[in-house]
Amino acid sequence: MRAVGFYREHRVKLGVLLVTVLLVFWLVVAFQRSILLLGDPEPVAKAIGAGYLLLPCIGAWALIRELLFGAQTQRMARQLDDEGGLPVDDLPRTPAGRIVRAAADEAFPAYQAETEADPDNWRSWFRLSCAYDAAGDRKRARRAMRDAAKLYAQHGAGSAR
Repeated sequence: MRAVGFYREHRVKLGVLLVTVLLVFWLVVAFQRSILLLGDPEPVAKAIGAGYLLLPCIGAWALIRELLFGAQTQRMARQLDDEGGLPVDDLPRTPAGRIVRAAADEAFPAYQAETEADPDNWRSWFRLSCAYDAAGDRKRARRAMRDAAKLYAQHGAGSAR
């Protein structure tokens, strides 16, 4: 029973860990293959190896960037939770557990108005990101969270502005 509780509490972190391990494995294999191709005497193989070397470099950059973004998002969420500023998750859900889209759309304008009233506050951008996510707009949710992270880094964690 204890293992089930641990899994439920940490399932997102376990998923991130699994995907990270698989990506790192792929990066190592791709890097190794590119080195082998660069060592080949054929000029075409060398060119392919040089091009193939870009893939693990881009992959490592993206992985590091996303892990840092996730860690910063978690710090912001923890701080908002400590302050009592996280949005309350009280929207109705379908039997499958998804948020009812109409309810999320109805709650959205309040978060948008808060952000428009105080656009330099990372907390309002964080809550707006949560509202976008609840409404199913992942692209805007991610953009709003990146704006929140930028403001968080610029203005410091403790300040409201």
